[in-house]
Amino acid sequence: MNGKTFLLLLFIVLSAAPVCYSQTNVKNSAAQNVSSKASAQVKASPAYAEILLRRTERESELEQFLIDYTEEFPKVKEIRFEMDSIREEMDRILAVGAPEAGKLTLALGKLMVRKIEIQTDLWNLRQQYNNDHPEVKRARRKIEIFEKSIKEILQ
Repeated sequence: MNGKTFLLLLFIVLSAAPVCYSQTNVKNSAAQNVSSKASAQVKASPAYAEILLRRTERESELEQFLIDYTEEFPKVKEIRFEMDSIREEMDRILAVGAPEAGKLTLALGKLMVRKIEIQTDLWNLRQQYNNDHPEVKRARRKIEIFEKSIKEILQ
């Protein structure tokens, strides 16, 4: 390959690069736009709103406790645990795609909030009892029942 041919090929490749790059950006931008619309649709769902309400209530309570108590206070630890469970359920809802956003009903949100409350109760029971205690077993079984219903709705 002589120098002129090489320069011509180099010029063609370099001049085509911005076009390819802009097409890729358009595709990426369109994908992000669809993703943000799906996310907005999910965030507008009754299930997300129900869990967001619970998170807001617990954050407010936590702020009140932190005025007078440290992070080691049992109620502060309990609320922190519950907030982690709330985040997990919110992430679970956000993972639902736009075509399935109709499944995110108020009933689902209430199921998830109730499951979180039972998980928190179980956490408290485990502070006092071992895993073989009847109360711990009952709480675990309740969580399994709620989780089964949640999965049934989300399938």
